[in-house]
Amino acid sequence: MDAPVLVIHGGAGVERAGITPKEEADARASLEAALRAGHAQLKAGKPAMDAVAAAITVLEDAPQFNAGRGAVFTHDGKNELDASLMDGATGKAGAVAGVRRVKNPILLARAVMEKSRHVMMVGDGAEAFAREQRITLVDPSYFRTEKRWQQLQKALKEEASGQARLDRALNYFGTVGALALDAQGHLAAGTSTGGMTNKRYGRVGDAPIIGAGTYADARCAVSGTGWGEFYIRAAAAHEICARVKHAGQSITRAARGVINDDIPKAGGDGGAIALASDGTFVLPFNTEGMYRGWIGADGVPHVAVYATDALKGDALPAR
Repeated sequence: MDAPVLVIHGGAGVERAGITPKEEADARASLEAALRAGHAQLKAGKPAMDAVAAAITVLEDAPQFNAGRGAVFTHDGKNELDASLMDGATGKAGAVAGVRRVKNPILLARAVMEKSRHVMMVGDGAEAFAREQRITLVDPSYFRTEKRWQQLQKALKEEASGQARLDRALNYFGTVGALALDAQGHLAAGTSTGGMTNKRYGRVGDAPIIGAGTYADARCAVSGTGWGEFYIRAAAAHEICARVKHAGQSITRAARGVINDDIPKAGGDGGAIALASDGTFVLPFNTEGMYRGWIGADGVPHVAVYATDALKGDALPAR
């Protein structure tokens, strides 16, 4: 077993035409910072859950990703944040959805798991719990970035003119996630997102749903990123781990089968990261790019953005 290992993603659906060279460089730097933060926990002998929370906190604080600071806007011009995590060693999990003032939703999700009898809290109730647990709250203006605001304006203009189009890269992607295998051989998984641009009616995607966007057990950990409705319908994260546990599939075969076969056949797309208890991992995606990276026992971070950036663990569909 090659422990410890940390694997992260900053969202599938990355398109070269949609980001500047500086934005790409900043994203890569933030991915490396997240890997180092999580690895520091593992190197200190901390459990996998600590590494997952540390890495995702860095990604939530980075405006390049659709989570925390860089969350997209809803139709009403607000930011609604979702997150979840799961401990593979105990089967415990925590999740939050539709929060608007929580600086780091992943930390609130962990508090739900560790400090309450529940698995998921939403909206105002989740924020009331955050205040009780002294989780950092911020003014909603904290989440406003000009790029995300302009993305909403574009979507609203297209909608009003009757020329709205299905821009998958804009609407459905941008989640962040992390998986860790600690020195004791235990796994953990976490995912955080700002949802989809121009969403209405309190829509919630797969990220905060255990078994859809996040799952971990003794053998397997998964965090997804993509068109959430299809990940929910497929119970994608759990399905990958079920194939490892019950069908005896390798982590690569299981993850690629769900992400690059099943979900596209149903009409969706996206990516995921998956990590097995033997330290092997896979990062399948079927879009032009996916922010992703990993770090092993040597402490050297490895990051990539596009499908043309070869990275250990990549599983790309036949093109």
